Amino acid sequence: MSKRSEIRDRRRQRRQRQQLTFGLVAFGVVLIVVAIAILPYLQPVGEIITPELIERPMADGAAMGDPNAPVIMEEYSDYQCSYCRRFSEETEPKLVEQYVTTGKIYIVFKNFALSPSSVPFAEAALCAAEQNKFWEYHDILFANQSTSDPNKYSERRLQGYAEAVGLDVDGFNQCISKRRYQDEVQRLGVEADSAGIDSTPTFIINGKVILGAQPLEVFQQEIEAALAGR
Repeated sequence: MSKRSEIRDRRRQRRQRQQLTFGLVAFGVVLIVVAIAILPYLQPVGEIITPELIERPMADGAAMGDPNAPVIMEEYSDYQCSYCRRFSEETEPKLVEQYVTTGKIYIVFKNFALSPSSVPFAEAALCAAEQNKFWEYHDILFANQSTSDPNKYSERRLQGYAEAVGLDVDGFNQCISKRRYQDEVQRLGVEADSAGIDSTPTFIINGKVILGAQPLEVFQQEIEAALAGR
C-alpha cells in the first residue's frame, strides 16, 4: 500500500469514528429529551381521594345557579388554601341547598392563584371546565389538598385527578401542556388585585365583601340582607 493510500485510509477511519461518536451523542441527547418528556407520566400517582358528588344546579363552567338570580356571590379561592377547602366542603353545600336550588343566588368561582405554585391547579380546573367537569375537578383538588407533600400536586397527580372524574385525559393533557388558560388565570389575578383582594377565600355578595371562611350564619345573614335589598 502506498503512503498516499495509507493516509486516505486513516482519514476515512477517523471520519467514521467521528461520525460514530456524533451519532452516539445525538442518540443520547434524544434519549434524555424523551425521558424528560415522559418522566412525569411514569411517576406513581399515589392514593387519590374521590369526594362524594355534590349536586350543583345549573352548573355552567366555574359558575352555578340562575344567572338572573337576585343575588350574585363571587368567590376568590385558591386550591392550596386550607380555609378555602373548609368553605368548599362544609359551608358551600348548605348554601347550594338553601339558596342556589331555590334560584335565589348565582355563585361564580374565581380561580385565583394567590401564589405561583397555585397556578397549575387553577389552569387545570379551567381545562376540566372545557369538558363540563369543572366542579368535579374543583372538588377533587380540595379533597386531595396537601401543603406538605409536593407529590400531591405533581403533573402526574393532576392527570390522575382527570382520570378519576372521567375526563378525556388526552384532551386534558393537551390543554395543560399548551397552558391554554395561562392568560385567564393571570387576568383573574389582576382582577383580584384591582379589587384589593389579597387573601383567600374572599367573597363578594352583591358588592359586599366577606373575608375568610366565615360561619354559615354570616353568609346567610348577608344573603338575606341582599335579598331584602338592604
